[in-house]
Amino acid sequence: MAELTAVYDFTENDFRVTPDMKKNFDDEGYILVRGLFNDKEMNNLRKVFEQSDLVSQHGLHVDDGAGKKTKIALWTHPGSDVSGMMARCDKVVNTCTDLLDKGEIYHYHGKLLYKDAFTGGAHLWHQDYGYWYRNSLNFPDLITVFIAIDKCTRTNGCLQVLPGSHKCGRVDHEMVTEQMSAVSERVEAIKKVCPLAYAEMEPGDALFFHCNVLHCSSANDSPNRRWAYLIAYNTKDNNPIVPHHHAQYTPIQRVPNSAVAECTNYTDFTGKEFLTGHESKEKSQSGNRET
Repeated sequence: MAELTAVYDFTENDFRVTPDMKKNFDDEGYILVRGLFNDKEMNNLRKVFEQSDLVSQHGLHVDDGAGKKTKIALWTHPGSDVSGMMARCDKVVNTCTDLLDKGEIYHYHGKLLYKDAFTGGAHLWHQDYGYWYRNSLNFPDLITVFIAIDKCTRTNGCLQVLPGSHKCGRVDHEMVTEQMSAVSERVEAIKKVCPLAYAEMEPGDALFFHCNVLHCSSANDSPNRRWAYLIAYNTKDNNPIVPHHHAQYTPIQRVPNSAVAECTNYTDFTGKEFLTGHESKEKSQSGNRET
């Protein structure tokens, strides 16, 4: 078992991707930034998910094959609520742009993954590009930002990653119950050269990872919930050939970092375009399930 080594602390006034961060991302497929969002910003984000009807109106449940449910709410565009401010703020957009180093990026989709105490299901081993490539994306030029809303530990189902696995290229995926999962034989073979690491995180920490990094998370068997906000970005030059349930190229309306704490919109989700249960079923049947 490996330890996460590409770990950095956020600095308020001068944070930007350094050559060392870029090298770590290229070599390991991720960087972990501690404290990217402070307590005030995270409390503001929690109001969106805890005080609105977002979860009750747009939450989807997916069988994990072991008697529990993975839970997700997913949308296409960032919107103007606090979660949208996070997705559009400089410290996120600049970091993703610098790490990918492929030119302009845009918001591909956002999602809340919520594992409630004792009942939250597992997410099986997969690469994001393992199924995103089916959306007519020619290149694996995408990145995901995993922002911990709650403390993420091994006991409540923190993210598990195989550092360096993005160098293996896209792995074949197959449907397992209602999730797209990387073929298990390949995962086990890759584990031997890319040892597993647990991404234990505090609220406000952010893991930036390449779309070909193999990752999973176990069920939450603890008394503590594990909620996380994930934002996916694609590059402008990798705009999907065929329109689908995630965004075509749409320029990001960027905001300063201060907008996250200053935003007071917790309930107006105009323009976000949520994935519905009907659409979710169609994507699952076509082998294009978002997990």
